[in-house]
Amino acid sequence: MKLARRFSPSHRTKLSMLRTSSAKIKKPDLRTALYLLFSTYGPVLDIVALKTMKMRGQAHIVYRDIQTSTQALRALNGFEFLGLPMKVEYAKSKSHFVAKLDGTFKITRDGCCGQGFRPTPKPPAIERTTERADTPESRGQKRPRDAEEESEDDDSDVAMEEDSDDE
Repeated sequence: MKLARRFSPSHRTKLSMLRTSSAKIKKPDLRTALYLLFSTYGPVLDIVALKTMKMRGQAHIVYRDIQTSTQALRALNGFEFLGLPMKVEYAKSKSHFVAKLDGTFKITRDGCCGQGFRPTPKPPAIERTTERADTPESRGQKRPRDAEEESEDDDSDVAMEEDSDDE
């Protein structure tokens, strides 16, 4: 069991599946098909399937424990999926999903994809002449108040009629 000794137990809950994805299948369909295939061996926590050039043809399946990931690895290595044989192996790094569950997740400056942390540039300074708010020109105009306010008279009320349902 040389393969199991190379990876720490926390990394063995995540499987890497290589060279399987067809370029014609859409990402949601691929994730659904992978879930249906890999969930027969145990509860699948997460499936990461990206269509970038670097990750094309790869997917990562995260299981809850080592036993189910080992069982899926042994059963599906070499299995023909979407017309191509799968190469399934343990992942080299710990899944972010598992790290968040066990409380060891750390946000790095270079991000999850290695693109690096780049602060957004400041917008160019806008030079405006600001006016004081207490000057009459800067104040808005209020709507003029109506000179005549309608007074409410109690005499204008009409008495309500009662329904006679008893008849």
